[in-house]
Amino acid sequence: MSIRMLRTLIAVDENRTFSAAADVVHVTHAAVSQQMRALEEEWQVTLFDRSRRTPELTPTGRAIAAKARDVVRAYDNIVPSVISGESLEGEVALGAVPTTLIGLAPLAVSLLKSGYPNLHVRLFPGLTTHLLAQIERGAIDAAIVSRPVILPRDLEYRELAEEPLQLLASQDVESDDAVELLTTRPFIRFNRDAVVGRQIESWLQEQGIRVQESMELEGLEAISSMVLANLGVSIVPESCVKTCNPLPIKRLPLGPNAPTRHLGLIFRKDNPRHGVMTGLEAALLEAVQLGEFHPGDNKDTPSA
Repeated sequence: MSIRMLRTLIAVDENRTFSAAADVVHVTHAAVSQQMRALEEEWQVTLFDRSRRTPELTPTGRAIAAKARDVVRAYDNIVPSVISGESLEGEVALGAVPTTLIGLAPLAVSLLKSGYPNLHVRLFPGLTTHLLAQIERGAIDAAIVSRPVILPRDLEYRELAEEPLQLLASQDVESDDAVELLTTRPFIRFNRDAVVGRQIESWLQEQGIRVQESMELEGLEAISSMVLANLGVSIVPESCVKTCNPLPIKRLPLGPNAPTRHLGLIFRKDNPRHGVMTGLEAALLEAVQLGEFHPGDNKDTPSA
């Protein structure tokens, strides 16, 4: 079966005779007959009643011709629907670094879904390096990442927010001096496989601060919970989108030389879904501007 054969079948249904159909699809009468017999043999069904002088479609043939119209219409719309990117619908695979999964990512997806309910977003958590590899090989469409030191040439990076790094400490500790706490308390290290983890390590070395490492974690919630239990202090990005009911822990500035994590949306430059990428960026920027995520605010928003 081919799209050409389906077009011929539709032409026969619409024009009633093989000869008229042949004129429409620009082939010979014999070619039309051959294509229709090929379809019958492949599908093992009788498409035409040939007991008449002019073959007529059987009820099964007419039903298949109706389905064939849907198939041909979808085939013809593949490239225009993707290249135009204007209708934000279908599915988009979005990666996200773990620190964005409790604020920025859910708020942005919620905003996107409220405007484009027919767009289904699948979220894939991962570290920046892993997500870049996923995008390069086409496994996901885009990702919210920490700005990489080296950006691959075939990827487009759109800045979303700057997040200054801050010290997390238990409210049980008396001092509010970040450097003192870093040198005297156990240190809960942010995963050094992450861009921000390496950034934190570089800053500590530049400041000459020697920490007493007690554990190395990745998720912001896990780190915050360890700090809440007074198991140590940690350095993490200050989330650009705050959540309701944050854990009751100290959040202390690191001083005038504090590093900043840059967050951005990244995707392939040759990604044909320009409209979807633009819609994603707009939703993410709106989420950053709002700055707070309260689950339940958008109760009418369909699930992602």
